[in-house]
Amino acid sequence: MLLVFHTLFLISITHAYTALSDSFLQSITSPDADFNPENGTLLSPILRPRVPGTAGHSAVQHHFVDWFSDELPRWRMEWYNSTSTTAAGAEVPISNLVFQREPPWTKTGQANWLTLAAHYDSKNVPEGFVGAMDSAVPCAILMHVARSIDRYVTQMHDEMDALGEGGTVPMDMGIQIMFLDGKDSFDGEAPALYGSRALTKNWEMKSNLMPLRYPNALSQVSMFVLLDVLGSANPTIPSYFPTTHWLHRNIANLETRMRKINVLESRPSSAFIPQSNDILPQSEPVDDYVPFMERGVPCFHLMPSSLPSNRHTINDDGEHLDMPTVRDWAKIVTGLVMEWLDMMEVWPE
Repeated sequence: MLLVFHTLFLISITHAYTALSDSFLQSITSPDADFNPENGTLLSPILRPRVPGTAGHSAVQHHFVDWFSDELPRWRMEWYNSTSTTAAGAEVPISNLVFQREPPWTKTGQANWLTLAAHYDSKNVPEGFVGAMDSAVPCAILMHVARSIDRYVTQMHDEMDALGEGGTVPMDMGIQIMFLDGKDSFDGEAPALYGSRALTKNWEMKSNLMPLRYPNALSQVSMFVLLDVLGSANPTIPSYFPTTHWLHRNIANLETRMRKINVLESRPSSAFIPQSNDILPQSEPVDDYVPFMERGVPCFHLMPSSLPSNRHTINDDGEHLDMPTVRDWAKIVTGLVMEWLDMMEVWPE
């Protein structure tokens, strides 16, 4: 039943995806100093070891909570806490953080969610690992996106609410930013996906009181976009899944247009997201999208097919980031969200 719901919503929302005008694309701002690895407001507080259960992990949680509370008070915050057990038998707390903005007319269980996610925990090996690409940069990008779209979302909601619109899939679109915990195991082995598995199980069991369209909280996720290992030069993001190949084509077109009008600053050897009809299945499909995909949620994985050599090493730090690429990813993902939400409706031409 869940797969049927998502197939129907995917078809309807595909038609609602609207390209932005060149003038709108040129208005998308760069994070600039906010992404400075040494003192940038968004990125630098995340560039620290953040293994679950440690002080660094707690400090990053506070960074997210305090920043959203101060900068974006209209976004609703929800914690999803659980506990996982290490191979040695020790219990470790796992905390997923979700920030949401939905139309003011929607009731509980009514909105459909474009969901952007990244994990914020870091591996416990090697000692001192900060995981700049994996996954501090993706987390900072999500914060930048939320701030960039906030005033447009407010304007769109106010205008639609005044007209009494709402009650259809295209009108009831919301956006949620998800910081997932416990991706990595505590023994240095393969990813465990503790946080995403706990969250999807929770939402699958969280029934909506009026399940006319969405029987549970998980079925409200219209698209799950996972950001991971972003920040090295010359990345290539192929299309991994047939069900979301249409979105890959749209983002590829978005990047092409942004480069044509000089919105992006990097000069890669080829496009980050190449125009292609090919689908490249992932050889090791173990990432936080897996629990969502297993339950029928459409997923898009924004991770390079060829991973940088310093991934999972002590050199995955702020000094080894390609900053033009980092800033360009922030602008591309912002553009994706604005096109998904049909922001052309609120742009004064």
